[in-house]
Amino acid sequence: QVQLVESGGGLVQPGGSLRLSCAASGDIFRIHAMGWYRQAPGKQRELVAVITNGGNTNYADSVKGRFTISRDNAKNTVSLQMNSLKAEDTAVYYCNAQGLGYASVFDSWGQGTQVTVSS
Repeated sequence: QVQLVESGGGLVQPGGSLRLSCAASGDIFRIHAMGWYRQAPGKQRELVAVITNGGNTNYADSVKGRFTISRDNAKNTVSLQMNSLKAEDTAVYYCNAQGLGYASVFDSWGQGTQVTVSS
């Protein structure tokens, strides 16, 4: 079993910045990919950004050029630097990790952290 703990959400004005962090712990042999998803009220959960253990990244078109995902493989952590935030970025942000434990494969989610962009 793998647990993910997120931090860094909050309230920020449009144009501001926030940094989200997520730490994975538990039965971890290798994490293949870590990512961030978000879900706004009344909408489906969507991919924001993902990074593989090799450093390859993929971003939603809506955040390209504004958000940067990074990862520390040794510490099993992933971060999301969010700049030039817009009201439409308001959502609950969830961390995800997929990989292989010593006992089984995993596809784990964090509890979510609220990001609110408002003046």
